[in-house]
Amino acid sequence: MTGTTTKPWWKDAVCYQIYPASFKDSNGDGLGDVPGILSKIDYLKDLGIDVVWVDMGYDISDYEKVYPPYGSAEDMEDLIEACHKRGMKLILDLVINHTSDQHAWFKESRSSKDNPKRDWYIWKPPRYAEDGTRLPPTNWRSYFSGQTWEYDEHTGEYYLHLFAKEQPDLNWENEEARKAIYDSAMRFWLDKGVDGFRVDCVNMYSKGVEFKDAPIVDPRFYEQPAWLYYANGPRIHEFLREMNSTVLNNYDAVTVGELPHTPNPKKVLEYVGAGDKQLSMVFQFDIVDIGQGREHKYHFEEWKLPQLKDIVAKWQRFIEGTDGWTTVFCENHDQGRSISRFASDAPADRTHSAKLLSLMLCALTGTLFIYQGQEIGMINVPRSWPIDAYRDIESVNFYKTMAAQSHNDPAELDYLMRSLQILGRDNARLPMQWTGGKHAGFTDAEGGPWMRVHDAHGEINVERQVREGEGSVLGFWKNMIRFRKEHADVLVHGAFEEFGMEDERTFVFGKRVGEKRAAVVLNFTGEEQTVELPGYEGLVFEVGSYDDADSEEEGAEKGRTRTLRPWEGRLYLARA
Repeated sequence: MTGTTTKPWWKDAVCYQIYPASFKDSNGDGLGDVPGILSKIDYLKDLGIDVVWVDMGYDISDYEKVYPPYGSAEDMEDLIEACHKRGMKLILDLVINHTSDQHAWFKESRSSKDNPKRDWYIWKPPRYAEDGTRLPPTNWRSYFSGQTWEYDEHTGEYYLHLFAKEQPDLNWENEEARKAIYDSAMRFWLDKGVDGFRVDCVNMYSKGVEFKDAPIVDPRFYEQPAWLYYANGPRIHEFLREMNSTVLNNYDAVTVGELPHTPNPKKVLEYVGAGDKQLSMVFQFDIVDIGQGREHKYHFEEWKLPQLKDIVAKWQRFIEGTDGWTTVFCENHDQGRSISRFASDAPADRTHSAKLLSLMLCALTGTLFIYQGQEIGMINVPRSWPIDAYRDIESVNFYKTMAAQSHNDPAELDYLMRSLQILGRDNARLPMQWTGGKHAGFTDAEGGPWMRVHDAHGEINVERQVREGEGSVLGFWKNMIRFRKEHADVLVHGAFEEFGMEDERTFVFGKRVGEKRAAVVLNFTGEEQTVELPGYEGLVFEVGSYDDADSEEEGAEKGRTRTLRPWEGRLYLARA
């Protein structure tokens, strides 16, 4: 990691996350792949991307190979070279909380209780109820519903899996396991030229050694959420410091940690303070968690705009006066699309909504992350899609569990489908919409893609927006990325100031650095709204989400008052 005497390259970067299965299929098997990514590398360069983040999956059977349907290690080497040739960097997912149950390490571990790798994973004996019923070691609930423990008949013990049962958790308490992780999962790819990692569930490696039962928050189920026992554990910072001293300090690599269940800024700063050398930055999930249920993630709850504004302000302010850093994003592979969640995906509104969110994000301090399809305004699946159209294990298991618990009550099933249509992970995993043609130009497979293409791909696709030019969502994103880089001093690094935080219709904020100021006004409704610009001297209109915003500025509106049209955003600058 870079020291504090020079500005790290990753602070000003614009990053683009790729979910390979759904980005571009090159060989006609219906699944996206690495050569498909390579075929679109100039598209990413033209968009203004600095860092390509390839999400290579979470069921790792060999850290030193590529999932075969995606391609080969040689394909990855070609992609690394192609990125570097164009002045871009490449980062990969670092999945080291768990492996696949098909990994050679786990096969050895489960072979016998006295195998040398037995302690590389977390094994515990059963508990027994008074009537003799065998019970798992704790009542922890998996992220994918059901218990976190899987019984192994061969050795008569349970192994821990916070996620799918095919993904056993590694035991970070074992020093030999940690050394093997550093060599196989990290050095191997850094030596090939990878520029860093997005670190999966980075705060879950230290689970302690007590393994207590979780408090009961939903008495309808045996399994209960237990993140208070396995997230931010007692040795987590020790492990991350070791990871840096052992591996990362030898490379100019960036680390972006996935940090759920950590809402306290002081706790987050413990991970990202540059002086402590643990992580470059983390993803804080408060924004993308908006609307999620308290007891069950996919129980959608209504929310108001001040919630989003408070979260933005919280994470914009938390690095002020510190040596920490932050990220800017509102989409990824695990979330519903931002237009559908935070604005309006109605046909008349979705272009303005996409531009509004682009303008907001590009004006915020931190490293900017864009998710594939966000730059063309892709939206959630239609409400009409049945559960059979969903592919995500988390969503499908949740639906089945809750449907069975409610005895298939029609009202509950309708609520579940509405919640999944808003929050479900499949929304982000639909094939990328390259054209308005067959299968959205994603694949030539006769049987179609691995997952259904969005019904609206004829209206929302890259080919059409390239043809439309600057007026399209894609054109707007290109201009906003360019504008953000031109004014990085105030937009990427400036201090944040909020205004009118209780207003449920509009969002007004400012950015400042030295004598330079930026002001952003956003209308988060489908009706006209009046706003007051911040009281900065000399504000001049620079960019707006409506094509004619410039002419509107030179019309009747004077002083600090502005009338914003539905889903309109505007940005102003005051130069010293």
